[in-house]
Amino acid sequence: MLHITYTSFQVTLVLTALVMDLKQAKKEIERLTRLINHHNTQFFQKNHSQISDYAFDQLVNQLQQLENSFPKLRKSSSPTQRVGEAPSKHFKTVYHKYPMLSLDNTYAAAGVEHFVQRVQKNAPDRPDNFFCEPKFDGVAISLLYAGGKLQQVVTRGDSQRGDEITANAKTIDSIPKQVTSTSWPAEFEVRGEVFMPLANFQALNKTLEQQGKPLLANPRNAASGTLKMLDTKLVAQRTLDFYPYTLLTPKCEITTHADRMQALATWGFQLSPACQSCSSLEDVLQYIHYWETQRHSLPMVIDGVVIKVNDIAHQQRMGMTAKSPRWAIAYKYKPLNACTQLKDVVYQVGRTGVITPVAQLEPIHLAGTVVRRASLYNADTIKRLKLRVGSMVYIEKGGDIIPKITSVQHNLSNQPIIIFPTHCPACNTRLKRDTGTAMHYCSNTQCPPQLKGQIAHFVHRKALDIASIGLKTIDALYTANLVRTPSDLYQLRYTDLQSLEGFQATSIRKLLQGIAASKQAPFSRVLFALGIRHIGITVAQKLAEHFKDIDQLSNANAKELQAIEEIGDKIAQSIVMFFSKPANQRLIQKLQKAGLCFSIHKQTQQKRLAGYSFVISGTFPGVDRKILEAWITQHGGQIKQGISKATHYLLAGDKPGPKKWSQAKEMQIPIISLPQLRNMHRH
Repeated sequence: MLHITYTSFQVTLVLTALVMDLKQAKKEIERLTRLINHHNTQFFQKNHSQISDYAFDQLVNQLQQLENSFPKLRKSSSPTQRVGEAPSKHFKTVYHKYPMLSLDNTYAAAGVEHFVQRVQKNAPDRPDNFFCEPKFDGVAISLLYAGGKLQQVVTRGDSQRGDEITANAKTIDSIPKQVTSTSWPAEFEVRGEVFMPLANFQALNKTLEQQGKPLLANPRNAASGTLKMLDTKLVAQRTLDFYPYTLLTPKCEITTHADRMQALATWGFQLSPACQSCSSLEDVLQYIHYWETQRHSLPMVIDGVVIKVNDIAHQQRMGMTAKSPRWAIAYKYKPLNACTQLKDVVYQVGRTGVITPVAQLEPIHLAGTVVRRASLYNADTIKRLKLRVGSMVYIEKGGDIIPKITSVQHNLSNQPIIIFPTHCPACNTRLKRDTGTAMHYCSNTQCPPQLKGQIAHFVHRKALDIASIGLKTIDALYTANLVRTPSDLYQLRYTDLQSLEGFQATSIRKLLQGIAASKQAPFSRVLFALGIRHIGITVAQKLAEHFKDIDQLSNANAKELQAIEEIGDKIAQSIVMFFSKPANQRLIQKLQKAGLCFSIHKQTQQKRLAGYSFVISGTFPGVDRKILEAWITQHGGQIKQGISKATHYLLAGDKPGPKKWSQAKEMQIPIISLPQLRNMHRH
């Protein structure tokens, strides 16, 4: 792949500008502006990157050079004059006390050398002293403290104003709600980066895959989307992290950036261990090179390093432009890429019918792993790349954990261009595409991959949590024509499974016990398990609490649904459509007949265990601990973690803890089994 250096790229742009006349320049500036605005919309509003950061930065550089050559054509609305994104309509807009500017960036050592020369020219009598830190690929935020207590958290937004996301930010454990030292100023502002650790990102994508939903391309998109969620419970579940990179406060006596960062550490902030002070250009370049080779050892994604003048007074003398500080620069690593052959494109059908194209590649090593597949996202991506089977394509990881095709090196002219299918690859139903979306989907509810996906969603741990049923088991049950819908699970008998290959007596009993135990799941979990499009577990809980039972919910109209917090037109229409379909009505009737809970009243009408507290110890084959705890709570009982005089019963399964067992014996607390517990409930 051709890599153009920063300086040669600039020369090329200048030469291009020189041969243009005013009319040509205006046309090119308008084209670049439209293109950059399009990619900004994709990145900030839709959390999706169609091109790499490197390619985007080159577009901005090209526009900047043309505007420099033709200053009369530069508009105040140009992307080169703006930072970030406009504030969201869903959050309160807050103006920053100090603008949250972006950083100038470079992809070449020459850019760093030029920056150091500017620093030296500004203060020739002072020694070079810099503070270097990783450039985390996340979301910049501002934290405002008063009296040592966190008061407000705001996103960067358009640099002048951003979204207030205080409630969401408070779910992040590494953001102190109260600083720990007594030496902090009365008021101060901390700026830093919210990011999603790689392990959390991979776990989130695994969950999305199991739910038949599109995967997130990278942790940055995941962090950005999470911070903009309207439900703080969901934000907390995704476990974001935070590193500070700036301390701002009036009349601060701390005179260097390094010392300010250390002050933050003493106040309870978590600092990146990769930060380092550098005393010369050679030290800075060595730091850049080290993390370029070692960045994949970090538990989060970085896309470069940031070099700052360490002395605060020196920073103030250098000042800022309208868009960025003159005393800092970002050195960005070029995305990791490799060239390989496209062997085929396959189309996966998700639980909700969404069609996802996946490129099948000639295996190639990239960033420590062997890449065999790459995401193509949707039909728009395929159309833009003009792919052909056999083409040599560039695969990029960069900030994207999931490999993606970014461009084509060489197309085979004797092969036809790949066109996104018009019909479902599994059932041949004509695909649909909703206005304003990039996704195609199959509307046939009897499409085999959708049916299997619905069953997988139904048994998922966040739904009915039937751990004894995995994807292989679902395939076997579907192939044997035993299970087509979730209600069929409750009709399974031991004799049905005996003849199936791989099903032994123990596994059959475990499977049937898991299905039986799932009948104790509360209404909200059952509602989520139905797989209504756009309905997550939190929305399912709100619906259950508001409507109390399935009959009231199924008879609600769109207006009544939209009166509930967090439910807009899209979700409301999805609910109405779901309950209007006869197949879904039949499914609910069968599940009700099987004994599943479709009412809050059913959960609370019998409180046989009210007034009793239970400590649970040991394992219960075929019964999930969380469902067991929920069952006890639903029937009025209380769950305690340790044995005490207030404990009424020790519920003991297989291999209970010896300490709890002996404590219960010593304190003469009754020890009961699961059948005895159920008998208590009945009587």
